[in-house]
This record gives sequence, structure tokens and C-alpha cells, in this order.
Amino acid sequence: MKRYSVFAIAREAMRQHSGWDKAWASPEPKTHYDVVIVGAGGHGLATAYYLGKNFGITNVAIIEKGWLGGGNTGRNTTIIRSNYLQDPSAAIYEKARSLYETLSQDLNYNVMFSPRGVMMLAQTEHEIRGYKRTAMANALQGVETRFITPAEVKRIVPIMNIDGPRYPVLGALWQPRGGTARHDAVAWGYARACSAMGMHVIQNCEVIGVESVGGQVSAVATTKGTIGCTKLGIVVAGHSGHLANMAGFRLPVESVALQAMVSEPIKPAMDCVVMANTVHGYMSQSDKGEMVIGGGADHFNNYTQRGSWMHIEETVRALIETFPMLSRLKMLRQWGGIVDMTGDRSPIISKTPLGNTFINCGWGTGGFKAIPGSGWAMAELMAKGASPLAEEFSMYRFREGRFIDESVAAGVAH
Repeated sequence: MKRYSVFAIAREAMRQHSGWDKAWASPEPKTHYDVVIVGAGGHGLATAYYLGKNFGITNVAIIEKGWLGGGNTGRNTTIIRSNYLQDPSAAIYEKARSLYETLSQDLNYNVMFSPRGVMMLAQTEHEIRGYKRTAMANALQGVETRFITPAEVKRIVPIMNIDGPRYPVLGALWQPRGGTARHDAVAWGYARACSAMGMHVIQNCEVIGVESVGGQVSAVATTKGTIGCTKLGIVVAGHSGHLANMAGFRLPVESVALQAMVSEPIKPAMDCVVMANTVHGYMSQSDKGEMVIGGGADHFNNYTQRGSWMHIEETVRALIETFPMLSRLKMLRQWGGIVDMTGDRSPIISKTPLGNTFINCGWGTGGFKAIPGSGWAMAELMAKGASPLAEEFSMYRFREGRFIDESVAAGVAH
């Protein structure tokens, strides 16, 4: 793999960019791999990358039923933060945030990480108490956050109306090292690095069955034939329950659609991420000038990747109270992603009842921000059989009553 650099750009400019290699190869699958990972989104690709980088395991296939990054990785609002209340959550999200800071250098691919800061508005007295509690927990966890006043909120985001008619801004939980990254670039960067290590990224290859011998996984049946494996990783977000059924076990997850939209591009208006959880809307401005807007998940189970007019109205109505300027913008496009929700709104990174089969799912609406930390933990679990970052996120915690409740503690799961 040729390294990307300013010198490479200059060299290729002199020969009409004819010497660039493909970012990743598209090989035909082999008959057997040491590890097969189902799902070539951010989490699956990160798992493969850290298996190679940290443990030297490179006989790996990452199988994707569609195109690389065509699922939730390319259908989110790119928010990165780690200011969670519960210790296990803060640990894995802070690991991810810290890895994001050097990810472009590690992958030799610009993921456009922008530590612009994430602000979570307190618009009720209850939220003030909750966010102050979170700030104190974050201090103990080594996560840099602080509670700021309405005046500081207005100074950071001048376009905000802090004297809203229903919910005035009473303060905010501020994480200055949070921010955004380019979602597609994260998937592409990991895929390129995996391919350079000799791993196979196999697209348009749907898994239609999981085979086992003596209680141990032996192969996956796909639309491109049967592929043998010693270990299997299931990392398929909203389709986790479907794959788990193929492997012979049931997951405590539900799949719903989460929608987002972007406005027409405008001149720079805000340089941080703002989340208004009381009215349930969040927004940032992309590098192209679009206002990236998201809200809540659907209230019913579904597998759609379309949006709905109900959520457009609900989300925009909520944000216009705090950002009146939005009322004059035109919507450019809208999309939906299929997210898998657990009962406590925390993920599952776990061994499964099928031997040598591991699953990474249940990230709900907060998966993008966790990609590097999730991949790190999943790779360690698959390679060593245990991971300190993944220990508390076992799928068996639900029957044992060891919940990691982030549904209320984090204000919102995004």
C-alpha cells in the first residue's frame, strides 16, 4: 500500500493521477479463515484492524451483504463524545474518543476528526442536577467535562436563543474535546488499512446461515458459497437479532429506525455540537456548511432506512425554539439508519452460546462515536477471550440483573 502524503499528491499531479492504487482490494473469498467478521461497517472493520495491529491476526475476512459502510456507519450524525455517567460506558467511549484523536495518523487516512466540543443543554432543573452529577462522575473517570452557565452557552453559540418560550437554557454539560469526524472516511480508512495487512474485505456477500460442529462455529453459508472459520464475529448493528437466530441464540435487542437530515449549506454559523435533550434535537454544522440535524428514534420496531414526515416535523419544531434561524433554511436530504436497542441502552460485546462466536451490537443511537473503542475491545475479546473494556457488556448481564443504565443517566443515548 502506498502511503498518502503531500509528496504523493504532488507526484501524482505531475502524471494526471494515474498511479493511485485502489484503496482496498476486492478478492474472492477463500475456503477458510482464522476469523470471519460479518459486517463491514465501522465496528466490524475496526475489530479486524485491531486484530491485525494488536494481535497479529491477519487471516481475516470481513463480509458485507451490501457495500462497505452502507449501513449505519454512513447514516449517522457523526457526533463523538464520552461524557457518560456509568463507569463502563465512560471507559469505552473515552477510549474511542482518544483513539479518534490520532486515527488519521494511525490509518494514514484523513478521517477529518474535529474536536470542536459537544454541548448538552440543560433546559429543566432536573437536567441541571443530572448534568452536574455527570460532570462529577466524569471527573472521577478522567473524562474532561464541566457544567457551564447560560452566559457561557451564549458566548460559545451566539446564534442560540437561550430564553426559549417553553424551555429556556439554564446551562449545559460541556465536553471541549468531543466533536465530529467524517463517517465515510472512518470506514474507508479502516478498510484500506485492513486490506494492506492482507485481510479480505468481501462486499455483496450476504450471510444466509451459520454452521457448527460440536457446539463450535465451523463456517458461514453465504451467497458466495460456504466460508469456513475458526472464530466468528457478528457485528451487524440493526440486523444482530437476525444473525443471532441463525447462530441458534436469541438477543435482548429491538431494531428501530433513527432518522437524520441536513439543510442546504450556509456560511459558518456554529462551531460545536449542540444537543437539546429536553426537546430532543441535536445539531452541528458540517465542513460543507450544511446543518446536520437529528432527533429521536421511531417508537415502533422496523427495518426501514427511510425517513418519515412525522419525525421531520417533530425534530425541526423542537430545534426552531432554540435556533430560530432554522425556520428560514431548506432541507437538502434526509435518511434513516437501523439501530439495535437494548433494555438499558448500553451495548453488548460478548461471547455467545455458540463456541468461538462473539457479538458486538446494541449500540442504539450512539454507535459511531464508539467505533475505535468498540473495535479495540472486540478484537481483544476475540483474540484473548477477555477484555477489560468489554467485561461489563456481556449479553448475560440482563438475566443476572447487572444493567448499565444509560437511558436516563446520559440524558439521551446519542
